[in-house]
Amino acid sequence: MTDLVVLVPDRNMEYAVRGILARRQSLGIRDVAVELHSHPAHDPGCFTNGPEFLLFAVKKAAHALVLFDHHGSGQDHTLDRSAMEADVEQRLAAAGWEGRCAAVVIAPELENWVWSASPHVDTALGWAGRTPPLRTWLQEQGHWAENDPKPADPKEAMLAAIRVAGKSRTSRIYADLAGTVGFNQCTDEAFSKLRCVLREWFGEHDGRHA
Repeated sequence: MTDLVVLVPDRNMEYAVRGILARRQSLGIRDVAVELHSHPAHDPGCFTNGPEFLLFAVKKAAHALVLFDHHGSGQDHTLDRSAMEADVEQRLAAAGWEGRCAAVVIAPELENWVWSASPHVDTALGWAGRTPPLRTWLQEQGHWAENDPKPADPKEAMLAAIRVAGKSRTSRIYADLAGTVGFNQCTDEAFSKLRCVLREWFGEHDGRHA
């Protein structure tokens, strides 16, 4: 049986999730057999029929996880991230995943996980050794208010940085960030939930920790 089946909206999040799960020691989990799928309808599809999409795996996977962005989900103007998570989890449970499923909705979107104090962020975005430092430049350009913990529009800030650095926005960037940035430096609520869920399911307490 597969330990975990994961539904994501696109390759960027797929690469990010693969990079995160590969760091099992940092997560405090055992080795996990995972199967990842991208929904052809992206974020709206994950919300609207993610539970139906994962019906094929109800009897072959121990746990199910659905991740997608709040922004662009089609419901971001009517439901907050917690309400969307509860909605998807309720439908997952009704589809046969009760007690072994979770939904993680990232607000506003995946790029919110990019922005931490780690120097690896500058490197991954092509900003290592550049002057001024990336955060200073983003503040000067109006992408990041001085006293805010993250840019107001995390995706636009990332795109602006890599554009000036001459890098292309590829899924590899998300894998590099997930593989290097310290997890303890990410204060995003959705990321914290993801870590807690993974530890609950696959941590040392499950008796199979490697």
